[in-house]
Amino acid sequence: MNTKKSIIHLVRESAKKKILFLPHAIQQMSRTDRMISTSEVHRVIDKGELIEDYPEDVRGHSCLILGCGEDDRPIHIVSSPKEDYLAIITAYLPDSEQWEDSFRKRKKK
Repeated sequence: MNTKKSIIHLVRESAKKKILFLPHAIQQMSRTDRMISTSEVHRVIDKGELIEDYPEDVRGHSCLILGCGEDDRPIHIVSSPKEDYLAIITAYLPDSEQWEDSFRKRKKK
């Protein structure tokens, strides 16, 4: 059940119920160099693609999704689907110094 398709399905189904922005996500989204809106987060959840799956995350099964925000800017969102809601753990603008392949793959250190 923990396939890429199933986790993204769980994310989208949980988001239909309610979305909870955790404090870290709010802090990261409201940085002046980012200013990521909740509508952008919704867009990434609805249309984004799964980049990484974290089935063993201490916060519960979570995943990293890549999508586009306003002006097609790339946005990464880490979220964890719960029974009654989707927890947004963080949201940020990926850095080309850390990501390759159009922000889909981490660069090796």
